[in-house]
Amino acid sequence: MTVNIASVSTQASPLIGVLDRARNQQLALGELFQTAEVLSRAGKQPQAVELYKTWIAFNDTNPLLHLAYFNYAVSANQTGDAAGAIHALRACLKLDPLFGPAHINLGRVLEDSGLNNRAVEQWQSFAKATAEITPDRIGYRLMTLQHIGRVLEGAGMLEEAEAALWQAIELQPGKTEAGQHWTSLRQRQCKWPTLVPSEHVSARQLLDAMSPLILGCYADDPLFQLAKAYRYNKSLIGRPDLSAFPRPTPKQKSGTGERLRVGYVSSDLRDHAVGFALREVLELHDKSSVEIFAYYCGEPRANDATQMRIKNAVDCWRDIYALNDIEAAKQIRADEIDILVDVNGYTKLARTKIFAYRPAPVIVNFCGYPGSMGSPFHQYLIADEHIIPPENEIYYSEKVLRIACDQPIDRKREIAPRPTRAEAGLPEDAFVYACLNGMQKITANCFARWMTILSETPGSVLWLLAEAQDVNERLRRMAAEKGVEPERLIFAPKAANPNHLARIALADLFLDTFPYGAHSTAADAITVGLPVLTVSGKSFASRFCGSIVAAAGVAELICSGPDDYVNRAIAFAHDRESLATIRQSLQSQRETSTLRDIPALAQRLEFLFWQMQSEIERGETPAPDLQNLDVYYEIGAEIVLENVEFEDDIAYRRRYLEKLAQWNDYAPLARDSRLLSDPTSLKN
Repeated sequence: MTVNIASVSTQASPLIGVLDRARNQQLALGELFQTAEVLSRAGKQPQAVELYKTWIAFNDTNPLLHLAYFNYAVSANQTGDAAGAIHALRACLKLDPLFGPAHINLGRVLEDSGLNNRAVEQWQSFAKATAEITPDRIGYRLMTLQHIGRVLEGAGMLEEAEAALWQAIELQPGKTEAGQHWTSLRQRQCKWPTLVPSEHVSARQLLDAMSPLILGCYADDPLFQLAKAYRYNKSLIGRPDLSAFPRPTPKQKSGTGERLRVGYVSSDLRDHAVGFALREVLELHDKSSVEIFAYYCGEPRANDATQMRIKNAVDCWRDIYALNDIEAAKQIRADEIDILVDVNGYTKLARTKIFAYRPAPVIVNFCGYPGSMGSPFHQYLIADEHIIPPENEIYYSEKVLRIACDQPIDRKREIAPRPTRAEAGLPEDAFVYACLNGMQKITANCFARWMTILSETPGSVLWLLAEAQDVNERLRRMAAEKGVEPERLIFAPKAANPNHLARIALADLFLDTFPYGAHSTAADAITVGLPVLTVSGKSFASRFCGSIVAAAGVAELICSGPDDYVNRAIAFAHDRESLATIRQSLQSQRETSTLRDIPALAQRLEFLFWQMQSEIERGETPAPDLQNLDVYYEIGAEIVLENVEFEDDIAYRRRYLEKLAQWNDYAPLARDSRLLSDPTSLKN
């Protein structure tokens, strides 16, 4: 943060003259800030630092000296002088102990220096000192609490992080950032119910704070998911200034023999589930038809095997992490990309605003995010017939195009030799149910189903991916409360990916989660021959696992609902021969299944990219339908808070239609492409 007292001067005095005036106490504080700002913008940060040092040394009686120290610290930090910045910020706080920006920046510099504990202590001292809130300090206190929560979460101190974030929520319930992380933390810790209102914070406010990705773990409601994505995009991405960024004109390429330029944008083109999924696809693209650009927006990586493979596979690799959004968009436009693929969606380190500048004529949502973007600039979504059957296209703002299976895999992935059950900490003769999804996908209802399954299959165990020790113990306590011996829950520690893949095969049956099912984890299980039992709901996240299972040739493992899921899981433990038959089926068709036909998948993607190109050349590119999504959001929020876990499509749509009719009676609604294709029908 830089404190600006006056507008920046268009011209700076010669530095020597300014330094002389600073020494002689003839340089006003406002002019100091103006001159230093001009120097910094000109890339002369060392001169700005020297100016601040000189002014501070000779103007130590100035009543606003703490502001000079603060700005000096900002400039010093920009030059890489963390020690100088720390000294300056501490001097600032000696002069004004409650100056919030200095507390925040001092914590950030300490954090950047690897001193996370010291950073948290710094922020906590300010939080304690500002317990009695004043209007001028509420924003800084909120920011401080959010930083505490963020750093503690990163350190695995989940309980402490949750407590800090809850203070931030109660401080300003209408601000979504703290609530978003708080809900995510509770999901990771299997704390149920997830949303716990208080006297100062309502359940609706907590629901409003959820990100679209977190919502996918909470409710199987694709209409609300779409409306949430729309609201998220509108509030957090917004409408950028496009006055100096006119839309690129699509080129005529069909039938010319010229290659189509396709750009993939992602923070996950590395050793990550998305990177693992895409690397062989990128290697198999037909370079006579498409020219592939990769735009990596993730944090810098060293010696990353997946990233090296992708770099070798694509025609052009660009690291855009250090570029701001408009700079990145200008680079993409300069590369004359025809089809730009968003492989992040609303996930960690996403750069969604780049797409808001529309740097390419066609923008596609594919592979990284399980749902609709609900944005005005994502025109297409690539999925498959199981995830989005035709009747479910109304849940998406993009035009849906399909490949055979939406989960690419890498057939070259290394798999270590299979360990013994004893080496993996599993009993040798027990029936082993496994769910190696992240803990955030486990819900109270899901866990209750598992406890019913264990209760009906004596001697069986449930193998889960380990979280923090207190989370593991919480699940064991809840198992005991359900009458299941806690030691029947076994936790798998983290392992290198080849070793993790090898050990998955030791289980007998993978139990999927609901409503957010296994994605790459299900593909991993199928790859090593482990059957996956799943329930397909209505949302993208709840249907993804079913797509993988069907593509592997064992669609009989897709259950009709939660009760069917429980009954079949129990039956398999009592009839292991039937499960062995399914395992044999997986093995016999492993190499011929749709799931592993990656050459066909790459070819189909190229076909779809050219279809998009043909449509834009004809002026037929679809425009996202965002009509009435604010209304769907309000209705969806009511429905989600009613906590209905699973219902069929007819009942689900009926509930929305009833509430839409009530809304329409109050204020007539416009036509849309979802449930209101004919609003007059609501009166019937």
